Amino acid sequence: MSRPEPSPRSAYRTFRTITTRWMDNDIYGHMNNVVHYSLFDTAVNGWLIERNALDIHAGDQIGLVVETGCRYFSELAFPDVVTAGLRVAKLGSSSVRYEVGLFRNAEEQAAAEGFFIHVYVDRQSRRPKPLAPRLRQVLEEIA
Repeated sequence: MSRPEPSPRSAYRTFRTITTRWMDNDIYGHMNNVVHYSLFDTAVNGWLIERNALDIHAGDQIGLVVETGCRYFSELAFPDVVTAGLRVAKLGSSSVRYEVGLFRNAEEQAAAEGFFIHVYVDRQSRRPKPLAPRLRQVLEEIA
């Protein structure tokens, strides 16, 4: 099995910049793998909030992560500036597969690429619920 190549920035539809923090580095001097997942979550949810597609405090619909993964290509570390590229790979009636590329400083190839799947549910019952119209509209923009 051959190792996949990292995607270029042009493979993504929208971007968010995230600064790394001193605490993101681990004992080996690079960003700990768990931080990558935090950056994925921060990029996607920050973008949804900015686009008025997600109300984390009072909305009746929330996204629950049901699957996630990441491939690492090169190291990230504080004080790097990370640009997160976002795209939607699959849009269902109540679910979405987000794909996120993390780009180190001005580099053109992703240092890491990951995905996660949100199933959108009713906040109270935690049962799947069709995507709200505004949420679907925003997600279609990067699909």
